[in-house]
Parts: sequence; C-alpha cells; structure tokens
Amino acid sequence: MATQPAARALIFTADDFGLHPRVNAAVERAHRDGVLNAASLMVGAPAVQDAIERARRLPSLAVGLHLVLADGPATLPAHEIPALVGPDGRFGDAMAKDGCRFFFLPHVRAQLRREIRAQFDAFAASGLPLDHVNAHKHFHLHPTVLSLIIEIGRDYGLRAVRLPYETSAPALLKPWIALVRARLDRAGLAHNDYVVGIEHTGAMDEAVLLDALAKLPPGVGEIYCHPAEAGDGPITPTMAGYRPVDELDALLSPRVAAALKAAGIATGGFADVFGQPAARRGAQASRAPGAQPS
Repeated sequence: MATQPAARALIFTADDFGLHPRVNAAVERAHRDGVLNAASLMVGAPAVQDAIERARRLPSLAVGLHLVLADGPATLPAHEIPALVGPDGRFGDAMAKDGCRFFFLPHVRAQLRREIRAQFDAFAASGLPLDHVNAHKHFHLHPTVLSLIIEIGRDYGLRAVRLPYETSAPALLKPWIALVRARLDRAGLAHNDYVVGIEHTGAMDEAVLLDALAKLPPGVGEIYCHPAEAGDGPITPTMAGYRPVDELDALLSPRVAAALKAAGIATGGFADVFGQPAARRGAQASRAPGAQPS
C-alpha cells in the first residue's frame, strides 16, 4: 500500500520537461532559485536529452514520466503504431475519438500498450529515478490508459500517479474522479488529493499561486504549471495563449516563497511527500530517449 503522507503537503511540478530548451532552462532555474520541486518528462520530445542532462545535475529535482498519447510525438516509429499516429509520428488531438478507439478496438489497444511500454523504457534508459507518472492533457483519466499505466508501471517500480482533480471541478466529473482515486488506491499507488492548474492552465502567475496558497485544503496538493524562459513565439502552436514567462516568474517570486513558508506545510516531489524512494530500474531501452525513427 502507498505510504501515508503528511497531513498537508504540496508538490510544485512543471510539465512538458524536454519539450524545448526554453522549458528546460526554466525548470532548472525554478528548481535552483524558486519553489519548483518536480518536473514531468516528455521522453519523445525534441529537447529531452538536454532535459535529462539538466536533471542529472539536479538530484533534488523529482522527475516523473509525462506520458504523451495526444498532441505530441510518439516514441515508437510511426510504422510500428500506425493506428495511433500519422506518418509524421505524432499523435493527434482528437482525444474523444481516440479514446473510443482505445476502448473498443483491440488492435489499437495492442499498439497503445507497446507505445506506453516504450515510453516507460525510454524513461528508464535515462537513469533518472521515476518519481511519478501523469499523462499529457490528463489522458490517464481514460480507463484503458489508466489500466495500462498501472499494469506496465509495475515493471518499472511505479509508485505515484497524479490525480487531476481540482476542487472547482464540475460536479459531474467528481464520480469519475472518485473511480480513478479508488483504482489507484486498490493498486497501492500514491496520489495527490487535488491539483491546482486546470482552471488556469497556461496562466499560473503570481496572483494565482498566492491565491492558491491562501486557500489550501487538507491533504496533498499538486500545483502544476508550464514555465519557460522568454523567446520568439510560443513553445508550440497549441500553447499560443500560454504565459510561460509569467509562470516562471511566479515560481521564482519571493512573495510566493514567503507565502509557502508561512503556510508551514511539507513540500517536495511525490517520493519526498509520501516518504518513499523514487523507483530505479536497471533495464535500458533499446532506443535512447528522444531518438527519432530511422
């Protein structure tokens, strides 16, 4: 069973680690000089090797797997998973349609299983301890995806998964979140009790963080964000409306640090908060993280 955490605890996580050098630089800076505890790694992203090298210099940064099954690059070559990706090797963003295909079509599920294992393999090849797993755009709320994460994750020492439940979530979503919570509990996987970051995705600025810190409910919270350093244009076209520099500034804010200290709650990655070591796995992937299909 998952280890019991402190009565109140908080994890600050940056998603999309490895997506772009500007993201990676922001993660390193926010961890060294700010309140950031953790980062979720996209193992098939263009700047993943740079992210891994930075993480190796930051042993106190808790790194997990940000599983990409929508709107991003796959790890396996396109010809191995043609039911999942286009010729360019990227997942689309029609998540409702793809979710139905995951659930109803056995050949699609078989390819999905291989891709999820490949992403776990790629993370293992990095040599970084596995602190947690979550999915890009919260696709692990899908029952098939969650089942495969739980099943495959056992082989890699998986111990913690993000529960993407925000206290302001619509009432109709709460029964589904309760089912996900129950499945994680039955699997003995640690999870947060709530997140902050869904309602204000791409706009987790200082005001949002200060407001969140002033209203923390009981339990383990995860504040997740998408920081990046300044540069020309958005990180990706789908992030055109995001304010990643404001999010970085918020993580570096002395006011946020002071509010966190005043709250007097435990902070860290999932392994830190739940009092368990992050998982290591000796097996190496056949393809290096970030390698592109030949």
